[in-house]
Amino acid sequence: MPIDTPDPFHVELVAHSPRWAEMAAGESARLKSALGGLLVTVHHIGSTAIPGIMAKPVVDLIPIVTDIARLDAQEGTVRALGYKWFGEYGLAGRRYCFLLDPATGKRLFQLHCYQEGWPDMPRHLAFRDYLRAHPLLAKEYEMEKIRAAAKASDDVNAYNDEKNDWIKRVEKDALVWAGA
Repeated sequence: MPIDTPDPFHVELVAHSPRWAEMAAGESARLKSALGGLLVTVHHIGSTAIPGIMAKPVVDLIPIVTDIARLDAQEGTVRALGYKWFGEYGLAGRRYCFLLDPATGKRLFQLHCYQEGWPDMPRHLAFRDYLRAHPLLAKEYEMEKIRAAAKASDDVNAYNDEKNDWIKRVEKDALVWAGA
């Protein structure tokens, strides 16, 4: 049986929208309603969580769960919310899912689910918080995103690869800054 993988999609960067925070809050509540006590919290991450910079209009969320095996057992619940489920999809300990907008067929939300205490998870929050606290660096990230999109706009995976070195460099500084 072939492994289900997400199709690469065209990269479109748009101006920051305050609506993204509202969308994140609404989807977090919907996840909490479906998953109950299994869900500890949901963090809004990625470029849509950094005010003032352009982003792909896809809201990235990190749902933190008490037990990843219990989340695996709730795969059907997550799928019933409309999400496509891809398991770890390249990152140990993560469960990756996305939800398409039924009207446009474009991604609305991406979930990067982790078990509470997973050691790889704090880097996402440190990166977000570091860029929020350093607006000039956030603008530099925006320029890196524009550069990457100009070079690889037809494939989000290639786009992500293009900006990966910049992210990894800044992520190290962010982790030191956050004390992680």
